Amino acid sequence: MPANKLELQDITRVYDGVNVVDGLSLALKPGEVTCLLGPSGCGKSTSLRIAAGVDRQTSGQVLIDGQVVSDQSGHMPPEARNIGLIFQDFALFPHLNVERNVGFGLKGSNASKKARVCELLQKVDLEGYVHKYPHQLSGGEQQRVALARALAPKPQVLLMDEPFSGLDDRLRDDVRDATLELLKSENTAVLLVTHEPEEAMRMADQIVLMRSGRIVQAGAPYNIYNSPVDRQAAAFFSDVNVIEGVVKNALTETPFGQFLTPGMVDDTEVEIIIRPQHLKLDFDRKGRGPNPTVTDGVPARGRVKRSRYLGHQSVVEFMMDYDSSVLKVLVPGVFLPKVETAMWLSMRRDRCFLFKK
Repeated sequence: MPANKLELQDITRVYDGVNVVDGLSLALKPGEVTCLLGPSGCGKSTSLRIAAGVDRQTSGQVLIDGQVVSDQSGHMPPEARNIGLIFQDFALFPHLNVERNVGFGLKGSNASKKARVCELLQKVDLEGYVHKYPHQLSGGEQQRVALARALAPKPQVLLMDEPFSGLDDRLRDDVRDATLELLKSENTAVLLVTHEPEEAMRMADQIVLMRSGRIVQAGAPYNIYNSPVDRQAAAFFSDVNVIEGVVKNALTETPFGQFLTPGMVDDTEVEIIIRPQHLKLDFDRKGRGPNPTVTDGVPARGRVKRSRYLGHQSVVEFMMDYDSSVLKVLVPGVFLPKVETAMWLSMRRDRCFLFKK
């Protein structure tokens, strides 16, 4: 296993008596992207600033290559840590052209510096832009210049704080893909801060989900998405349907029949969570589609409350006959049934999450 390039050990940061970061620990390895994900104000940008050295933790340690660079007894300044930084606004020097922006701060001979600049500009597909200035570049081009400049000194670690938020949707995916390819080619350990789940899923080898200054779950994107630790974690990545019930004899009554809730004592209030794409529509209104499975459970009838077309899929909201609760279903393509149309829904029980309320 590769050695950790950056470690945060039991980091706490207190502002005005509030633990903005509360006992955070994580490790970054070469060639891997770790994403700090969470809502605004959860402490992720503060954690990144502590890793960079521009802020100092109240307690805990920061290590680079196994060496302590910040603790209660000492604090290495940012410029001595061999860490690259990219922020939301890119912070390019407006009076320097692309070549000089990328080469700013590089040490060595002019020939070696020029070779490194040319290598990186080629990797970000900007080799013909050496004499242009930042104001002559698009947002996506400025982002790639900022990335090349941050990687030019070959930092051990690259810290990125919402680096793609200023790009429009049409550019964002292409720039993220190009960035990820370059980071992997440079074998850089990356800490990326974002509040966008889709970006984290697309970019990260490891997602660290934060809430109120603490890590609530960490792991590979697939595991985080498919095994959330609680309702809030599930809902952070997509819309969810919530079916509430009370346990009786290890069973909970739902619109879709009895749901097994083993290990729950009687009278425990529970929430059964299912994503809209895992509810199925039964068009024959008999409660079974053409290929029912044992995981579909008992069908339940609802009436269309509203439907919307989202471009590549449609979302249909149903008011259920069972308890007047509203459930959302995602349907591929265009599907816009009339309001009050009655249909049968089936629930993929193997795709449900069960939590205490």
